Amino acid sequence: MEAEKMEFKLHLKRLGYQVKYVRNFTDVDKKIIERADKYKEKPLELSNRFCEEYWVDMDALHCLRPTDEQRVSGHIDQIIKMVEKIIENGFGYAVEGGDVFFSVDKLTDYGKLSGQAAKPDEEEPSWESPWGPRGRPGWHIECSAMSAEYLSPRFDIHGGGADLIFPHHENENAQTRAACGEDAGVSYWLHNGHVTINDEKMAKSKNNFIPIREITESYHPLALEALFGDWCALPTLQDLDDALTPYRDAMPEDTEQTAEAKNIVDKLKSEFDAKMADDLNTVHILQGAYQRALEFINASIGELKKMQSYAERMSLLVSFFEIEKAARKVLDVLGLLNDVSCAEILNEMKQKTLTRAGLSEVGFSQKMEERTMAR
Repeated sequence: MEAEKMEFKLHLKRLGYQVKYVRNFTDVDKKIIERADKYKEKPLELSNRFCEEYWVDMDALHCLRPTDEQRVSGHIDQIIKMVEKIIENGFGYAVEGGDVFFSVDKLTDYGKLSGQAAKPDEEEPSWESPWGPRGRPGWHIECSAMSAEYLSPRFDIHGGGADLIFPHHENENAQTRAACGEDAGVSYWLHNGHVTINDEKMAKSKNNFIPIREITESYHPLALEALFGDWCALPTLQDLDDALTPYRDAMPEDTEQTAEAKNIVDKLKSEFDAKMADDLNTVHILQGAYQRALEFINASIGELKKMQSYAERMSLLVSFFEIEKAARKVLDVLGLLNDVSCAEILNEMKQKTLTRAGLSEVGFSQKMEERTMAR
């Protein structure tokens, strides 16, 4: 789901990674053509309309846009080139009628991702190509070609629903390796579970789904994000209404800080103003209310781990944020905050301490090792 991908992307960026997130829209597909024909609409116009509707829903959920977002219809040339490469490498063959089949039996470890063996005479993909008059790219080769175009034949993380492991992701991975070599493909797969209704996966084809806009009429989008943040990636979510209930009235903008935290924030502000009015008495500003704030945070961290109620946890977290905001305002006035991160400041302080001691990091490590050995 996009919420999980967004969280994962932000987490990787926080860890210092440069993240390139590419998403593709399948706008060439048999189902799209059939639906467009039913509603007397051009297939690409239908696809474009649903892409725009998708963006509206994702923006409502505060999901970040990908680094790059592309559509299959604009990449037929890349798809043809990859198919040609697969045939050239001996893993594909053209048949009468313009279809190209992939020889799964020639890829020795086919089935490694999903644990599923190839089944003969299953529905095979077809696509627009030099091998026939008119056709469509297969679902799997679309993703292979577009991933190679915008990331590389080998890239780090591929996301999607658990139901895509086989046949889609298995075949996508196989065709990428067949075209680009054994080292091509995906390093890590990130598969999410599903929301079900009446024990069945939500699906438009069965008219068994709840539109996002219907959910956000009853629940704040942040409630949905909070639910997915607490929800493990793989298991299936059975009842959306029941699952959302604990989060319904506990959104950050509506949640009050605890009474104790409010008292601390008020004292931070009032004591700061009083000390500054007392001949800029900065000596005692970082004492008193600040000491109580630190004691509250330290004690609350232990309580946070024990709390079962989402509303209680959210209230405590909001309390932390309010204390942090009040403290930052004071520290900023005192010139103790700037654009440099705390990590950089601590590292600089460490380097100066070593300099005063006449040591380097290597020398310090050696002395610590010697002391440990002496014990």
